[in-house]
Amino acid sequence: MKNVTKGLYLFLICTCSLFAQQEKGIIGSNNWLTNWTEFRPNQSDHGKPTQILSGSITKDTKLYKRDTYLLLGSVFVTDGATLTIEPGTVIIGDYDTNGSLIISKSAKIIADGLATDPIVFTSNRSVKKEGDWGGIFILGDAPINKFGNVASINYGFRPSSAEHINYGGVNSESDSGIFRYVRIEFAGKRTKDYGYFSALTLAGVGAETIIENVMVSYSEGNSFDIIGGELNLDKMISFRTKSNDYEFNYGTQCSITNSLAVRSPYVSGADGSRCLYIASYDKKEDVDFNKKGTYVVAENLTLINVSENLEDDISVGLVKEAVYVANDASVDISKSVISGFKPAVILDDRIKVNTESLEKIKLTEMYFNNCKGNIFTAYNSNNEDLENWYGNRAFSNVYSKGVDSETFIDSHNSRYPDFRLRINKIIAANDYDD
Repeated sequence: MKNVTKGLYLFLICTCSLFAQQEKGIIGSNNWLTNWTEFRPNQSDHGKPTQILSGSITKDTKLYKRDTYLLLGSVFVTDGATLTIEPGTVIIGDYDTNGSLIISKSAKIIADGLATDPIVFTSNRSVKKEGDWGGIFILGDAPINKFGNVASINYGFRPSSAEHINYGGVNSESDSGIFRYVRIEFAGKRTKDYGYFSALTLAGVGAETIIENVMVSYSEGNSFDIIGGELNLDKMISFRTKSNDYEFNYGTQCSITNSLAVRSPYVSGADGSRCLYIASYDKKEDVDFNKKGTYVVAENLTLINVSENLEDDISVGLVKEAVYVANDASVDISKSVISGFKPAVILDDRIKVNTESLEKIKLTEMYFNNCKGNIFTAYNSNNEDLENWYGNRAFSNVYSKGVDSETFIDSHNSRYPDFRLRINKIIAANDYDD
């Protein structure tokens, strides 16, 4: 009995120690990236499509694993219909017609995959590249901060009714369905007149919508584009996108937890793309300042730039900041890892460096690793005030210079990397020389 008690005690001690030391960045007793993810999607062969999806889906429809579906042109789910996708189903976006799926705000999607059988959206080209097809749009009737409560997506779509591309409303708890254990690969096509698609656009999506365990790989546009709404995101992955990994705008009220962004200077665009882009508007005249500005609460994120020679990549301008906070937006990031950027965070130059402004931009219990500079105001090389503010011991931020192999458990595993922090490799420090 004593041996059992002693063994249980040692197990609890080890378990508590594990979580205590891995409390920053993505967490979990096991590597939750295994089984359902794919970090080499260009090596996957899903075969040829056996069914075609096109036009409008106006009644409840189910897609089955036994078939492979071609997403031909702009496919709308409308009129209150629910599109249900069986675990393991493959949907292939058509290159020639810019295949895209739009869930209108009266409709729902139930794409509820499994860790052992995820749902996959991918390219139909033999040699797959970023931007091979359009993307997925989920449109809800939760609030946005634009005038009139309602806006529309505009990518040259030709819906049967203008209502099918509208989003926004007053229902913060609205339910657009379930999107879980889903992979989106090679999306984000560029259009001549409307710019880049995002792999997954969540516009006016409400809090009752479940969005968990979603992986976006090799997108030409943003991986995740969150426009307004009130929603919770958990276990998101953005892998080697060319644009922003996560963009929040137009009054988004969002919580994002235990999520990952992996960038590469040899794949990701160097022209102003970041892991997190947080703004309340693109044009000030578009929004109603009586409504809520964007507010993002982020906990246990890992934002990593994987480089073969970080110093050289920084010197030639291939590496930018990880996080950009625009004017009139608020963010609370905690227990997160930012590794390998120049610098870690940039604040818009219109944000005044004073107590009132900085209390809306919280960075606590952070782990800044191998960054060329930590927190700056745009176009200002003097960050002494910001370093004094965020370097205060009350924020419990940690600064280090560790190589990836020593910082993360197994970041170079090409099949199932493990980006959790390595045990016993964190040395707390509040003073760090850039």
